[in-house]
Amino acid sequence: MNTPFERFSPDQFAALGVDRLAYVRPAIVDGCNVYTIHNADGNKIGMMAERDIAFAAVKQHDMEPVSVH
Repeated sequence: MNTPFERFSPDQFAALGVDRLAYVRPAIVDGCNVYTIHNADGNKIGMMAERDIAFAAVKQHDMEPVSVH
């Protein structure tokens, strides 16, 4: 029995959650510790000075934040 996921192409599967998930990860930019925000396909969509603010910004845009170390 095939499930709907088994019918997805690799590109379709990779696109799952692009508009719903955002990854927050620590980074150093110009010598400063910051938190970058990326959508599920890895594109950088933002940067904040503090982790809590990055998570709040993601939630304000109706997305679910996920921490990446």
